[in-house]
Amino acid sequence: MTTNLTADQATRVFNFSAGPATLPLSVLQQIQDELLTLPDVGASVMEISHRSADFDRIIEDAETRIGQLLNLPETHEVLFLQGGAALQNVMIPANLLVNSDQTADYLITGSWGKKSAAEVHHYGRLNVAFDGSDTGFSRLAADSEQRFSEGGAYCHFTSNETIQGVQYPELPKTNAPLVVDKSSDMFSAPINVSDYGLIYACAQKNVGIAGVTLVIIEKSLLERSGDRLPSYLSYAKHSKGGSRFNTPPTFAIYVTGLVCKWLQEEVGGLQAMADINQRKAAMLYQAIDSSDGFYQGHAAEDCRSVMNVVFKLGTDELDAKFLEEAAAESMKTLKGHRSLGGIRASIYNAMPIEGVEALAQFMQDFANKNG
Repeated sequence: MTTNLTADQATRVFNFSAGPATLPLSVLQQIQDELLTLPDVGASVMEISHRSADFDRIIEDAETRIGQLLNLPETHEVLFLQGGAALQNVMIPANLLVNSDQTADYLITGSWGKKSAAEVHHYGRLNVAFDGSDTGFSRLAADSEQRFSEGGAYCHFTSNETIQGVQYPELPKTNAPLVVDKSSDMFSAPINVSDYGLIYACAQKNVGIAGVTLVIIEKSLLERSGDRLPSYLSYAKHSKGGSRFNTPPTFAIYVTGLVCKWLQEEVGGLQAMADINQRKAAMLYQAIDSSDGFYQGHAAEDCRSVMNVVFKLGTDELDAKFLEEAAAESMKTLKGHRSLGGIRASIYNAMPIEGVEALAQFMQDFANKNG
């Protein structure tokens, strides 16, 4: 997958933002072409009713493409919600803990997992099965370190921590239904949906633009919602309403469908995407590992993220110089999260190989000049 910039795209930079993140150029171009008037509709996608036949086709196309990409089993269904992971952190325990005596297991391997766990106490008991804060969230738990509760209602984990650059290469081993925050690595590689009770992902990294949250839930878990919840918090009510319990984020769902189309028709599916992502990540980790310590990676080697490459230089002054000179070479938004500092290169699906090649070469040249 290569992207050759035309003359009118020359002002675009390589955007390494952790989110909202870069989008495929062909998707941006189709949005541009159709923004004023959708083909055969006579109005913009931002103007049509969410209950019209025109929008029916958009949401059904997005749902179908998601199902095709993931080989979605009949046991699960797709919901398009709002509120991002912040709302999912509330909805998950609200729906899946049937009463306050039930316990949810949480594996906390980074900042986002910590935020997720903080909401459980409103609805039931929290068991922290692992907390990696003592090492600055630089690693995952060994099997022997995980302390799951007996009869836990579900087990929540974050598959990829964007701030610390830690990613699960394998699933946690537990008998409880797995609930995963895949906001930053959804569609980055094939997954077996049947392994999960619930998958959720904010769209603004690999799935589309900010505004829609993708939820894939095992249908049997909908029964836990019951009638005890405020309407908007109930997965069952959103399911019954076909993701239109209220007005959905129509434009964001439209973009999600286009991103899925790009993955299918231009990339060639999720395995092809995974191969590309592995190549991109390998370039940057090679630049780190071959620098004789000039660059210091944050995550342990066995759980390095393929999506977010996080590292530091020797001093804050070098970090700042790196960022300034990279920006001058059209490589932007590489500053690490404020809680960790350093450098963070987010190389999600739509980041072209050329951008990663440029960054890897810049890293080598910068180390040679400043090491």
